[in-house]
Amino acid sequence: MKNTKGNPSHEDRRDFIRKTVAGTAVLWAGGVLPGFTPKSYARILGANEKVRVGMMGVNSRGLALASNYALQPNCEVISVSDVDTRAAEKCITTVEGIQKSKPKNQPDFRKALEDKDLDALVVAAPDHWHAPAAILASKAGKHVYLEKPCSHNPNEGELLMAVQKKYKNVIQMGNQRRSWPNVVQAIKELQSGIIGRPYFAKGWYTNNRASIGVGKEAPVPSWLNYDLWQGPAPRRPYKDNLIHYNWHWLWNWGTGEALNNGTHMVDLMRWGLGVDYPTQVTSSGGRYRYKDDWETPDTQVINWDFANNTGMTWEGRSCNGKAVEGTSTGVLFYGDTGSLLIDSGNSYKVFDLENKLVKDVKNDITINARDRMNPSQALDAIHIQNFFDGIKKGAPLASNIESGHQSTLLVQLGNIALRSGGALQTDPANGRIKNNKEAQKLWKREYEKGWEPTV
Repeated sequence: MKNTKGNPSHEDRRDFIRKTVAGTAVLWAGGVLPGFTPKSYARILGANEKVRVGMMGVNSRGLALASNYALQPNCEVISVSDVDTRAAEKCITTVEGIQKSKPKNQPDFRKALEDKDLDALVVAAPDHWHAPAAILASKAGKHVYLEKPCSHNPNEGELLMAVQKKYKNVIQMGNQRRSWPNVVQAIKELQSGIIGRPYFAKGWYTNNRASIGVGKEAPVPSWLNYDLWQGPAPRRPYKDNLIHYNWHWLWNWGTGEALNNGTHMVDLMRWGLGVDYPTQVTSSGGRYRYKDDWETPDTQVINWDFANNTGMTWEGRSCNGKAVEGTSTGVLFYGDTGSLLIDSGNSYKVFDLENKLVKDVKNDITINARDRMNPSQALDAIHIQNFFDGIKKGAPLASNIESGHQSTLLVQLGNIALRSGGALQTDPANGRIKNNKEAQKLWKREYEKGWEPTV
């Protein structure tokens, strides 16, 4: 990235981040160091001042995130970047109304990264932009809050881990349930033996999504920078049923329901069972409900086996909303002495082997798991504050990029299994696919020339 005149070099910025994270631990432990006044720290990141963030992608989920960040007393949204001029204007107006200061309109987020005052980038653009944007931000010396999934394909996840290791910045994935108090408590109890040894988990997501129809090629709307929207993805003609949401169901840009919503539940299952990479992955499913442009499965089952004699399964139904265990999305763990259910909210139940309810921890915050924009603002703020603590105090992240990649990869392997024949053997050390050339072709993607992400 080209620096604006007078901005620190990338090396200087990385050194600044490293020293800040180390130094602020001292500041928070013992107050202002001798010989310095509070004013001396006025421009030091983390020294009792606001974290300045830029928002990338603010049409739906990004708008909700921008509002949530603006609501945080230790944060200021200083820039908004979106390829849709309408979305950008709406977000800027919304944020200004919350924080009483107007963020700068930076249509191209790469320009926003040149701002020396920017501390962190929040990435809520489409999936094909997640890893490339986070990599560019890391190289520019910025911290990153990265919505799930952290990558479009497994290779990008490995690049993200390498980039974070190289540039030493903070990268938090937005699988917010890692910070929800009752969910955290449920996993702690699970791992402490409340149902004995948990050996199997099932997760699910259900919805009643309508057909996306058959799109027609059309002129690009005046409000849209379609070239920048496509960014690293190989170019495809604009169609009238693509933007803003239906790209989720097209492989060139999206990753299907499995990574759109399944990532949350798969992450909880992996966390609860204490596993990282699988030994085997199988998947079945397809586009069953409608005949339209939708390419990814609307119905899918993924199964994983792990070396510690545990397993898990996820079921996704995009076009039939029949609940499982009374909830539209959830996770159920099975153990030696009972089972533990985490539903769509910040609550859980424990049952014995006779299916008797022995513990019921209720949610006190309203959550709508099918609200694709803002299902749980108050709870998600906890995850945002954890991100800030990682920046300001060097605190452990609820979902660092290695953990985020591991959960994302599990679901990506499910999609790869489905697209390449249904079954994969994988290396439990790193999740890489073994002895399957067709499947290995899907480990990476092709990029538009000149847009390839690099460490």
